[in-house]
Amino acid sequence: MKHKAIPLVRVGENPDFDAWFTAFFLKNTIDPFAYPTKVGSKEQIEFMVYPEDGERYFPCSDKMFEVIMSREYPPFLKNRYQQAFDKIMAMIDELIDIEYDNRFLKALIKIKYDDEIHTGLLIPSRLEKKMYKIFLSRTHIENPYSADKQCVNKKIKKFITSENMGKALNQIDDILLPIENLSLIGLREKIKEIEFQRRLTLITQEKLWTQKKSKFPSLNQIKKIFKTPILGDGLLPLLALVKKSKQKILWLADESGEVILDLAIVKFLAELGHIVIFAVKEEPFFKKVCLADTRTDPVLVNELENAHFIYEKTISKNSLVKLLKYDKNIYVVSDGTRENINLLLTTTTFSRIFKEMDCVISRGKIQKKRLIDSHFRFTQNIINLCLDKNKLMITYKPRHPDFIKFSHQDLEEKANKIINQMKSAKKRGMTVMFYSGIIGSIPGKIDIAKKIMSTFINYLHKQSSDLFIINPSFYYELGMDADDLMYMWEIVQRSTYIDIWRFQTSTDIAQSFSLLTQKVPPEWIGKDATYSTGCTKEMRIAVEVQKENPEMQLIGPSIDKFMRRNEYGIGSMYDQRLADS
Repeated sequence: MKHKAIPLVRVGENPDFDAWFTAFFLKNTIDPFAYPTKVGSKEQIEFMVYPEDGERYFPCSDKMFEVIMSREYPPFLKNRYQQAFDKIMAMIDELIDIEYDNRFLKALIKIKYDDEIHTGLLIPSRLEKKMYKIFLSRTHIENPYSADKQCVNKKIKKFITSENMGKALNQIDDILLPIENLSLIGLREKIKEIEFQRRLTLITQEKLWTQKKSKFPSLNQIKKIFKTPILGDGLLPLLALVKKSKQKILWLADESGEVILDLAIVKFLAELGHIVIFAVKEEPFFKKVCLADTRTDPVLVNELENAHFIYEKTISKNSLVKLLKYDKNIYVVSDGTRENINLLLTTTTFSRIFKEMDCVISRGKIQKKRLIDSHFRFTQNIINLCLDKNKLMITYKPRHPDFIKFSHQDLEEKANKIINQMKSAKKRGMTVMFYSGIIGSIPGKIDIAKKIMSTFINYLHKQSSDLFIINPSFYYELGMDADDLMYMWEIVQRSTYIDIWRFQTSTDIAQSFSLLTQKVPPEWIGKDATYSTGCTKEMRIAVEVQKENPEMQLIGPSIDKFMRRNEYGIGSMYDQRLADS
C-alpha cells in the first residue's frame, strides 16, 4: 500500500521548529525523557516501529501530525477537538442523572478543555483520554459502559450461536464447484477457507452492536451477508497466513460486540493450530474491550475460559518462549493503555510480543489510520480488518524489509552448533571454558568491550594447552538484542559441557589493556563481571548448573558481589538502572 510521503522531521536545523516539536511530545505526555516511567524508551519502541533515518515515532495519523506541526490551528483540528468534547458531554448526559453533578462535571471538563486546546499542540485522542479520566475520577465509576458492553456481547453471542447462523455457515453451495478438480486435501483446505471468509463477512453487521433495536438477519439474509465483497489488498496475505503451519498472531481487539465475532475467528484459527495472543485495554475506555470485561462479563468469561492470561508487565524472550509452549492456543494480554492504540505507552510485555509474532491483526478504522495509513513502517506484517461504507475492508502492510528477526528456532539452532563444537572439543580431550564478561553494559563501548574480551581470551589460549574457550563476543549478529543473546547462551550454558566457567575480573580487564599497550580508560577502571546485567543473570544460571554438575569450576568475582544489576532496559545491552540514570 502506498502512502503520501510527509517531510522528514529534521531536528537541529530550526530552533523554533525544534522547540514546537519538543513541546508536542511534552504536551501529549509522550516524551520518554520527561516521563521515563510511563513512555517507552527508543529501544522499546524499535521493537515495534522500524526507525527511518532516526525519525521519531508519534502516535497519530500523518495528517494530524502535519496539522499540529503547521501551527495554523485549522478547522480540521478544531473539529476533532469538538468531537472529543461532544463525546464526553454525551456520556455525562447518558450516565449522570443528578442535575448538580451533571452541570458540575460539564463545567469542570469545559474549563479543562479550554485550557488544553488553546495551543493546538494536543492530539485529539490524548485530549479525549484526559477528559475521560476527569469523568472517572470525579464519579468513581470504574467501567462506565460495563452494562452496555455486557448486553451487546450477549446479543452477538446469541446471534452467532443461533440456528439460522449454524445452517447458513454449514450450507454447501456452488462455491465448491467444480469439486472433481479437488483432492481430499484440497477439499479440506477449501472448506476451511470458505468458513473463514464467511466468519469475516459477519464483521459488516455493525448495526447489531451499535443499534439497540436492530433485529437478527434471517437465514436468507445471512447467506447474502456471506457473499459480501471483500475490499482492499489484505485478503490474500491473510489467507496465506491462515494456511501456514502454527503461526503466532497478535490480535488487537477493539470494540465490544464485535469482540464476540473476533473471538469466533480467533477460536477458528486456534483450531487450525495457530497461536493467537488477544490484546485488550488495560483499563476501561468507553466501549473498548478491557481486562475488567474479561473478568466481569459472563459472555467473555465463558469465551475465554480456556485462554491463558499474561499478567506480567515485563517479560523476557526466554519467558515468552516458555509461556507459548504451554498446551494453549489462545492467550490474553493487556496493551497497558487506556486509550486508542498508542505504541509509546504500551507495556514492555506487549512490545516484546509484538516483535516476536509472525503477524499482527488489527481491528477498526482508528487502528488502520495509525498502523496501515501511517507512513511509519513496523517490525511485523500488519493486517487490518475494518468497515468501509458497510463493506469489509482488509488492508495489508508488510514489515520493513530491513528488519532482522531471530526466532527462537533460529537461536536454538545457533546454540546447538556451539554445543556441537563443545562436544567435539571434549572428545579431543580438551577442557571447555565459558568466558562471561562485559559486552554492552557500558553504553556506547561495545566494540572496545569485544576487543578487550578477545585479547584476554587469546592470552589464555597462549598460556594453556588443550583449552577450548567460548568467546561470546564472536557470536553477536546485527539485529540481536540482549534477550536474544541470553536465550541462546542459556541453552549453551545448561548443556553440561562446561568444565570451567570464568567471569571477567578487573584484573582481566587491566591485563587486556596492558596487552594492547594502553592505559585503562576511566570508564573501565574497577569494572568486572558484576557490572554486567548479562553476567549477573549468567551467575545465577552458573550456580544452578554447578548444583547439577559439582565438578564445574567457577572462577571470578565472588557470588555475593553480583548484586548491582537486575534487568536489561528493553532492547538495550545495558541495565535498566543505567537507562534510567
